[in-house]
Amino acid sequence: QVQLVESGGGLVQAGGSLRLSCAASGRTSSTYTIGWFRQAPGLEREFAAAIRWSTGSTYYADSVKGRFTISRDSAKNRAHLQMNSLKPEDTAVYYCAANTGNALSSDSRTYELWGQGTQVTVSS
Repeated sequence: QVQLVESGGGLVQAGGSLRLSCAASGRTSSTYTIGWFRQAPGLEREFAAAIRWSTGSTYYADSVKGRFTISRDSAKNRAHLQMNSLKPEDTAVYYCAANTGNALSSDSRTYELWGQGTQVTVSS
């Protein structure tokens, strides 16, 4: 069973940057997609970005396109989310998730495995 652990969250001022990491352990495979989702208080969980592990293909939500970059380090079994030009509305708990069907999807229902989340707070 694959386990996902996020790290890198914290408090940052608007306009600043943070880099989130998602470490995958256990019986990992190259045929899956890693997605980053976020959930702000009182709101539904929303998609931010995804990367297909085998090809490096990426997919972004319009709200983060041009500011966030998703990447993977195959040697270390880690995925990263570089977040630049952060805005107060980016404040949320950020989750990484794995889609073992390898689909580059924005639908949270297609992701079977989830990390525990890491808090990102952007002050104005």
